[in-house]
Amino acid sequence: MTLYFTTDHEWVSVEGDSGTVGVTDYAQGQLGDVVFVEIPAAGTTVTKGTAAAVVESVKAASDVFTPVSGTVTEANAALTEDPALVNTAPETDGWFFKLTLSDPSELDALMDESAYKTFVASL
Repeated sequence: MTLYFTTDHEWVSVEGDSGTVGVTDYAQGQLGDVVFVEIPAAGTTVTKGTAAAVVESVKAASDVFTPVSGTVTEANAALTEDPALVNTAPETDGWFFKLTLSDPSELDALMDESAYKTFVASL
């Protein structure tokens, strides 16, 4: 399993041609207390860099952009019942959706964990 990051603070964990998408700990910290999450249903086709989910916090509503293109295979139903999972476990149980990657070469444009940490430190 390999982890990739975007400059918009999303992550994707990839195993084979499957990916799991969420937001980083840095992002949840910037959002504040998450009160609602809208996630794509299974079967939805998403395109890299486009809004795929919405997060509403006490501060504002924000789009979550998909780091890669593909077809959603599973939405995290636990987020619907407990949106605060985004705050308490953003990079584990607070994942948003799983998808089948349509173009694995898109991963080449994303950052690894070390590069992402350097990026966040520069903010």
